[in-house]
Amino acid sequence: MNDSSFIPRWIVTLLAVACTLPVLGAAQGTLQVGAARVDITPPADAALPMGGYPRTQGFQGIHDHIYARAIVLNDGTSYAAIVTWELVFVPTAVWSELSERVAKETGIPVENLLLAAVHDHSAPMVGRASGSHSKTGEYTATVENATIEAIRQAKANLQPARVGIGTGKAYLNMNRRECAPGRGCRLGQNPDFPSDKTVAVVKFESMSGKPIALLINYAVHDVVMGPENLQVTGDLAGATSRFVEQFYKGALTPTKRGDLGAGLELRPEETVGGDGVVALWTSGAAGDQNPISLARGEDFTLVDAFGKTLGEEAIRVAGAIRTSPGVRLRGAQREVSCPGRRAVSGQGAGAEPKFMDTNPVNIRLGLLMIGDIAVTGVSGEVLTMIGQRLKNESPFNHTIMVTHANGNVGYIPNDAAYEQLSYEVMSTRFKPGCAEGAIVNGLLDLMDQR
Repeated sequence: MNDSSFIPRWIVTLLAVACTLPVLGAAQGTLQVGAARVDITPPADAALPMGGYPRTQGFQGIHDHIYARAIVLNDGTSYAAIVTWELVFVPTAVWSELSERVAKETGIPVENLLLAAVHDHSAPMVGRASGSHSKTGEYTATVENATIEAIRQAKANLQPARVGIGTGKAYLNMNRRECAPGRGCRLGQNPDFPSDKTVAVVKFESMSGKPIALLINYAVHDVVMGPENLQVTGDLAGATSRFVEQFYKGALTPTKRGDLGAGLELRPEETVGGDGVVALWTSGAAGDQNPISLARGEDFTLVDAFGKTLGEEAIRVAGAIRTSPGVRLRGAQREVSCPGRRAVSGQGAGAEPKFMDTNPVNIRLGLLMIGDIAVTGVSGEVLTMIGQRLKNESPFNHTIMVTHANGNVGYIPNDAAYEQLSYEVMSTRFKPGCAEGAIVNGLLDLMDQR
C-alpha cells in the first residue's frame, strides 16, 4: 500500500528536517534582503474612528507617527515579504484584495507574503467602510498604497545579506485571564497563568556586518495606552521599533559608562526613527497577554519606558546573533475550517451563558521558511498556549508565531481555555475542540511539505 497517510508523523518530520540540511556539492541560495518603512499617519484633523476599544469619537491628535514596515527577501529564485502595520487588524477582505495587488504590482507571490498588524488600539480603523465612516475607506486605501510603496522600496534596497536568530526575555507581559471560583474569568492580571516572556529576534545584516533589519516578536497586547487615550500612537510596538531604529542611527546615548544594560536615553532632538535599519515588531500568541501595567489617560511615560526595555533587549539579543549568508526561502499558505458559534445576547445577570451555532469559520495559516527559521502566521488573536504548543511540536528549533496576520477572525482560544468563561471565550467565533489542533497540525503540515 502506497498511501502516505499511513506514514507516522515522526518519520515525515525526520525527512523534512533532513531536507533542510546542506547537500555536498549543492549551491545554497544567495540571500538578498532589503527593508523600508512608510509613514501611514493620518492628517491631524482627520478625526477617524480608532480601532480596538469602543469610543464615541475619533482621535483628537497625533502623539507619534505610525508606519507600515516591510522586509523583502530573495534567494535567487523567489521573493518573499514580511510587512507590518501599526494598526489593530488586517481585515480579511482587505487582505484578500491587497495580497493579489501585491503579487501583481511587486512580484511577491501571495503564498510568500506575511502581512500583519501589531494590534495597536490607538490607531485608526481600516476596512471597507461606507456611510458615516466613509473616511475609513479612504484611509484604508492610503494604507494599501503605503504597503505597496514599502515593498517596492524594500525591493529596490535589496543587497547580499546574512541572517540569524536569537532569543531573550522581557518581563513586560502577564496573562490577563483573572479567574475566581463561581464567577469565571475577567480581564485583569493572573501571574499564575501561562505567559511566554520570549523576545525572538531575526537579524538581517549586510555581508560586511551592517544591520539591515530586525524582526522582533513578543507576545503582548499593544495596549499600554487604554481607552481614555485619543491620540494616535504606535503604542508599545511603535515605541520599541522607534527605540531600536534610533539606536542603530546613533541617536541614543548611554545614561552612564558601561554596557547596554546601563540603559540608553533618546537625544531630545530625535523624534523620528533612523533612515537605515528597519525594526519590524510583530505580535506573538498574545490573545490572553496584556502589559504588566496600563497607562492612565494620555500619559505616555509607561509606553516610552516599556519600549526602551523591550528595545534594549532586542538590541542585546541582536548583538549576539551569528548570521549565515546561504539560505533558501519557501512560503506556503492554507486555510483550515472550524465549526462556528456566537454568544446569545440579552441574557440576564447571573444567567448561564448560551451559545448558538453559526457557519464554519476559516483560519488562514502562513509559513515562511528562511533557511531553518520557521516564521508562521495566523489570521487571528491566538491565546498563548497554542503558540507554546506549536514551538514544542515544531521540527525546527527556531519557530515564531506571528498573529493578526493575513486576515482577522478574532480570538482563538486553546481547548483548555474554554473550561473557564472569559472575555476571549465569550467573544470567540469558534466552538471548542477544533481551532487549537487545526492551527498546530495545519502549520506542521506546511512545514512537512517540500
